[in-house]
Amino acid sequence: MKAKIVIITGANSGIGKAATLKFATEGYHVIMACRNLQISRPVQQEIILAANNVNVDLMELDISSFESIRLFCAAFKAKYSRLDILIHNAAYLNHGEKQYKLSPEHIELSFATNTFGPFLMTNLVTDHLQKSQDPRTLNACTTNIKNFFDPKRKIDFDNLRGELQNKQRHSVYKMYGDSKMALLILTFKLADKLKSKGIKINALQINRVKLSKETISKLSPFWKVLATAQNLTNPPPAGMADNYFYICTSDEFRDVTGQLINHKREIVAPSKSERGVEQLKNIFGSGSYPKYAIDIENSEKLWGLSTELTSNFY
Repeated sequence: MKAKIVIITGANSGIGKAATLKFATEGYHVIMACRNLQISRPVQQEIILAANNVNVDLMELDISSFESIRLFCAAFKAKYSRLDILIHNAAYLNHGEKQYKLSPEHIELSFATNTFGPFLMTNLVTDHLQKSQDPRTLNACTTNIKNFFDPKRKIDFDNLRGELQNKQRHSVYKMYGDSKMALLILTFKLADKLKSKGIKINALQINRVKLSKETISKLSPFWKVLATAQNLTNPPPAGMADNYFYICTSDEFRDVTGQLINHKREIVAPSKSERGVEQLKNIFGSGSYPKYAIDIENSEKLWGLSTELTSNFY
């Protein structure tokens, strides 16, 4: 069989870059799906040389833009006969950002990038994933979803298209956490929908890792200092990239789908209780996720909204 084909979004820095190097070094054919080609081309050449693998391609993709996703998927399908592994690594979190921002399709930027973009892209390449002997999709989640152990925490479904942007204070951190919880909910839903097609879909809970110089350079002065200080103790992204590779290639996870996996490569379970001592175990441990993620009402509402917002781009 020819080298397996892998798409990694946000592949030019951080965990995405480390994962691209890992897959390329192991002989996979990797497509770097990146927004800024000028920045990404030197990274592509660096990885080709380091991995001794010329099969590292670069294609333009702005995961926050539905039109960009549609064009990317069309170009990918025209060039490649199948897709074996899809990794949704790209994410939007602009530390210290206070302004509410909208995507080209007028959707709050965190949700467009972290939730609805991956949803649309996964659906658009489903037919190519089906052509693989072992199709796997991995969504990058976050420990920020632990905020939903707070029973008062809810996704702001009524403020995803700018409805309240001038009426309430914007928090990029809340939107980031909400959008990643939404991605986890859709991971479970998509896994169930695509199980009959043989496509496995899981999420990986990302712990802190060292931020890249490119990421730090985009921050405000205060956050640059804080991020630089945190980098002294945060582990390098290569460890999490190894988790990407293992989950997407190992026999251990070959038949696993619809699961959240932690940094120890353990399957995370929904919390049994969110009170007292058990709640402390939830918050400080890594073995459970909030029951909010498996609430049927949340799931159906999010699925309906995702379908509605992306319906014109298939």
